[in-house]
Amino acid sequence: MRVITGLAKGRKLKAPEGLDVRPTADGIKEAMFSSIQFEIEGGTVLDLFAGTGQLGIEALSRGAKKAVFVDSSKDSIAYVRQNLEHVGFTDKAEVINMPNTAFLRGCTEKFDIAFLDPPYQRKLIQKSLPALTSLMKENGVIICEHEATLTLPEEINGFTAVKTKKHGKIGVTIYRKPTEE
Repeated sequence: MRVITGLAKGRKLKAPEGLDVRPTADGIKEAMFSSIQFEIEGGTVLDLFAGTGQLGIEALSRGAKKAVFVDSSKDSIAYVRQNLEHVGFTDKAEVINMPNTAFLRGCTEKFDIAFLDPPYQRKLIQKSLPALTSLMKENGVIICEHEATLTLPEEINGFTAVKTKKHGKIGVTIYRKPTEE
């Protein structure tokens, strides 16, 4: 697992052995970031269910101003902190060890980009999306990584699924608010 491009390009990130954390494959990560490449610079990013922090770190490497990393696992948070230190982004990061529901309830910050890559088979995206939409800026984008068999709602609190792509067993759904033209 590595940072694909930007300031930390090529830097390897640490991840635990086993199946507790499922790092996003490079090809899927590249597809996610190509759809938002012009929205990252100077943005504030949320990496909910952060795991190793790779999605938020990739965003920082590509020019995001700040990333907030949230995970309920103390072990995952330790990996996030270690990876942030390794790539030199600790000054641009806020790392929070708490359940996603508690974070979403108490957060007052607004985000330009949010990544949701929770453990599969627990309906965590469906439970998190309604609260998350209120934390997004008007032009914000929500990117959900999920099992390819999962069908997410077409619309949630004014955000519309503008793109759903399957990459083998993995699905990626991108939500945005419709723009008036």
